[in-house]
Amino acid sequence: MATWFTPLRIGRFVAVAAAVAVVAAGCGGSSSRSTAPKGGVAGAQHATTAATVQTRRIKNLGVVLVNSRGLTLYMFVRDHQKRVTCKSTACVTVWPPLKLKTGQKPTAGGLARKSLLGSDKNPRGGRVVTYNDWPLYRYYLDKKRGHAKGQATNLNGGLWYVLSPKGKIIKTKP
Repeated sequence: MATWFTPLRIGRFVAVAAAVAVVAAGCGGSSSRSTAPKGGVAGAQHATTAATVQTRRIKNLGVVLVNSRGLTLYMFVRDHQKRVTCKSTACVTVWPPLKLKTGQKPTAGGLARKSLLGSDKNPRGGRVVTYNDWPLYRYYLDKKRGHAKGQATNLNGGLWYVLSPKGKIIKTKP
């Protein structure tokens, strides 16, 4: 039985991720007043104006953490509840971290617990929101509220899961 991660498929994935990065880098405004970051992938570099961590019920997963736009948030097992390890361009293109603007503090909404919120230094600059010490990320294929296409995937060097409002890893496959 062939595995999903054949060298050809990995190569295609990296090529697609690079193409997305090139296209996204060209989407920034040319105005000097633009708030878009200079260089890099706009989605991966974007710091939200409200880094609120909220909750939402998702079919087969229960109540999970979502960002202020209702998009599912994930943790990366390789982070070991310590620090951001998703650093490569390929990784942050697929898994953009939930970033904080300078001086901003994360806030909790819904069933999310303020006491479990924090932040960690982002190796690519700035800070990333953490929950129960897990840095939080989005998945680039989750385009609508209620999507959890990144759940229980093994991509970019490790496994990715959603978190419950109690900060526990949910390993259920959707």
